[in-house]
Amino acid sequence: MNRVTSAAALALFFSSGAFAAEPPTSGEDRWWKHVEVLASDAMEGRDTGSKGYELAAGYVSKELAALGVRPVMKTGFLQPMALESRRLIESKSRIALVKDGKTQPLVQGEDAVLSSRQGEAGAVDAPLVFVGYGLSIPELGHDDFAGLDLKGKVVVLLQGGPGNIPGPVKSHFSSWTERVKVLKRAGAVGYVYLQNPKHQELPWERLVGSVRSPTMQFAEASLNDTGGLKVAAVMNVTRSQKLFEGAPHRYEELVALADADQPLPRFELPFRLKAKLAFEVKSLKSMNVVGVMPGADPVLAKEYVVLSAHLDHVGVGEPVNGDRIYNGAMDNASGVAAVLEVARQLHAQPTKPKRSVLFALVTGEEKGLLGSKYFAARPPVPITSMVADFNLDMFMPHWPFTSVVAHGKDESTLSVPLAAVAAKQGVQVLPDPEPDRNLFVRSDQYSFIREGVPALFFKFGYTPGSQEQKVLKQWLTERYHAPSDDLSQQPVDHEGAARFIEFLTAMTNAVADAPGRPQWNDDSFFRRFAKPSVVPVKSAPTSTVTP
Repeated sequence: MNRVTSAAALALFFSSGAFAAEPPTSGEDRWWKHVEVLASDAMEGRDTGSKGYELAAGYVSKELAALGVRPVMKTGFLQPMALESRRLIESKSRIALVKDGKTQPLVQGEDAVLSSRQGEAGAVDAPLVFVGYGLSIPELGHDDFAGLDLKGKVVVLLQGGPGNIPGPVKSHFSSWTERVKVLKRAGAVGYVYLQNPKHQELPWERLVGSVRSPTMQFAEASLNDTGGLKVAAVMNVTRSQKLFEGAPHRYEELVALADADQPLPRFELPFRLKAKLAFEVKSLKSMNVVGVMPGADPVLAKEYVVLSAHLDHVGVGEPVNGDRIYNGAMDNASGVAAVLEVARQLHAQPTKPKRSVLFALVTGEEKGLLGSKYFAARPPVPITSMVADFNLDMFMPHWPFTSVVAHGKDESTLSVPLAAVAAKQGVQVLPDPEPDRNLFVRSDQYSFIREGVPALFFKFGYTPGSQEQKVLKQWLTERYHAPSDDLSQQPVDHEGAARFIEFLTAMTNAVADAPGRPQWNDDSFFRRFAKPSVVPVKSAPTSTVTP
């Protein structure tokens, strides 16, 4: 069904019990039933602030309540927040290259696309300078901005980073929070982002549709951390050479150097960037769904293991093959459904976890991790009482669950229960097979990490060049942020999802029952975010128990 159902019809559909059915008997059936509900056309893609998202939040709240999870806030299960939607008005916006007084317009949607997440209303006319990857990590011997005068300029940067920088650290400094901070400090007024075809996840047409969708920020300005630049744009891979006509290096040459992990040159481009931006801003509200399963130990119950997953997707958008509803079955109804099933298993087990388990189904992940940022900034319990976060986002159950990638495993003592649970369940723990995708900072665990909470972000495992990687790449090309991420997709390994849920339940129990709380490793870059009450240690505490 591709038509958009009216809000009144949706409300009637939800209240009439249309989502209620005979409870499935097996774990894999129960997991898929949740996915079917959350990724149904009736949810209209669960866009942040939409009626469909409200319906999804209502469904999740009821499911948690039925599983013994309790509200933790005065507002019940819902943690509301005020947001602003920003949409670039393309008819009033333009972008062009200027050389020797001659203006060469860039066609929006073909040559480039202006971002509505960054940028300010008004005009920009600034020189362009290529700055390699645009990464500043001087403590690890890499600083693309060293010695450059960037005041009043627009930087051009290439996706990726040097191979000698550890993946999680590279991901951290590739986040727009960190990039914008460095660019503003250097006096730059904007950036142009160049994709590397090797790392391209979305076809250009879908990327344009995604960037054209309204973005969001907090209504409370103090919570926003990526503003302050005047312009931001992404170039089409097939048109990126336009920026380098008459320059010392060609775009293809720079990509070849990056793919060979060779140093990238930095140089001024023979163009100025001229742009004009206009935005439409609207107020809206959304909410996280938060609940707690109280711990059984009177002392340890004051500490929390957090299970997080984002409930939102991107809603109704540009039609693809006549379908306008972006259902988000894998992204991320699958993760929310898995969290609900972990809650079911914890509720059913005879011995309850000693620590409390906090469930956070958050909004606005697709808009820049907004819900988890708000949760971390306005925590319903002290942030220092959260001992770990396990985050699920597109855990990708497209093949049997025989291996797992746990982003963040090398950063904290969470590696100890991870190894124990994996060994007991016959699951192999694999390293990040594609560190240049920057997954460590692209989902909600990053909001917890920045507040000092050790975290793991889970995916079904695969190795470079494997058949599983080919399946994933095909999925990204055909279904990522597309209407085809729906309930009809194949393959989905329901048994693998059920095994993964058992794995995550065991991980939760292991950390919740351990006498000692997880700690950042001494050599972890991210230990700097640890709060004063959490003392980093070099090795795992001897009190960590085997599940």
